[in-house]
Amino acid sequence: MVVNKDSVKALQSGSNSSEKQKTLYQRTLFVVSISQIFGGAGLAAGVTVGALLAQQMLGTDAFAGVPSALLTLGSAGAALFVGRLSQAFGRRTGLTAGFMIGGLGAIGVIMAAIINSVLLLFTSLLVYGAGTATNLQARYAGTDLANSKQRGTAISITMVFTTFGAVAGPNLVNVMGNFALSIGVPSLAGPFILGAAAYICAGLVLFIMLRPDPLVIARTIEATNQKRSDKGYLVTSEQIENKRGIIVGATIMVLTQIVMVAIMTMTPVHMMHHGHGLGAVGLVIGFHIAAMYLPSLITGALVDKLGRTAMAIASGTTLLLAGLTAASSSGDSMIVLVMALSLLGLGWNFGLISGTALIVDSTETSTRAKTQGTVDVLIALSGAAGGALSGIIVAGSSYATLSLIGGILSLLLIPVVIWSRGGEK
Repeated sequence: MVVNKDSVKALQSGSNSSEKQKTLYQRTLFVVSISQIFGGAGLAAGVTVGALLAQQMLGTDAFAGVPSALLTLGSAGAALFVGRLSQAFGRRTGLTAGFMIGGLGAIGVIMAAIINSVLLLFTSLLVYGAGTATNLQARYAGTDLANSKQRGTAISITMVFTTFGAVAGPNLVNVMGNFALSIGVPSLAGPFILGAAAYICAGLVLFIMLRPDPLVIARTIEATNQKRSDKGYLVTSEQIENKRGIIVGATIMVLTQIVMVAIMTMTPVHMMHHGHGLGAVGLVIGFHIAAMYLPSLITGALVDKLGRTAMAIASGTTLLLAGLTAASSSGDSMIVLVMALSLLGLGWNFGLISGTALIVDSTETSTRAKTQGTVDVLIALSGAAGGALSGIIVAGSSYATLSLIGGILSLLLIPVVIWSRGGEK
């Protein structure tokens, strides 16, 4: 990894002391949180109308799901790219590049709408997925300088700030559509104007303000501690990569992603088949998204105080309840569906934060960013698989069957985390 002058200067001023590290941790968390507001807006604004834009340009519903697939595929590739770039040059370089590439993808979508090019649209959506991956990976940056009792809280704070942007983005769809028309751009491309501006702003915030680089500083602190250990000091357990912890953390996030995406994807279809309108669908999904992000501050504190294992088990139990509740719904009761999707979002929240904390706990700074990028690739691909398989299961059986399968699958989390107990911090 390249050590920049800012990092060296910070270390020379005593950043490896606990007090200086705490100050740098707080500054890093503030900068990352600000970038997440913009990143969340960019993510939500584009995702909201991607399918509609494809439908309008193609004149058919047959390929309306392609944008989601392209975003997921682009996100998976970008997660690997951003992770490896961060490992080589630091978080600032990796995250800035990811957000800027996502912004370029959004600009490409706008150009595709103007010239009515489907090929450019699909290519640009693939590139736009880089913003999604970067937005997810930014949660790791806040943990680089956190101690083992702060990591869950650090992850949760960045997720809460993502919510602010994610809520604002869809609510500005009409405003941006009208703005687009006023400058001669198709209205459905309007949200991508917001997406481009938001991603580029997120990248600029990180490029300008994320100094010194938290991952570079963390690696230097670890190297300093290693030198001390060579002189007779004990090496801390956090300096030893825990492969079991990496496997368990990744498994928790992959399983929760599959279950969450599968049930969430088919809930609107299930509701429409039972006569619910778009307003009702929006209400249920709104509760679901709120449950995914808003409890984060409490979840992070619980992960730090009760432990990763306890909260991972809570994730599996909550997702089981979500699956059973969804399966018991006839499709007519809004209250039952709101309860089911809220539990689904909450279970995902428990799993993502506890799993992320486990990954950070179990990696050394010399390989951490690369490992995190690889794990996020698995999360993206598992989400895509969950969405694709959900339609097949419902078509072959029913929404209730899908929900039950999801609930039972989530129970696999319990033996997985019990297996990991011996290595939990």
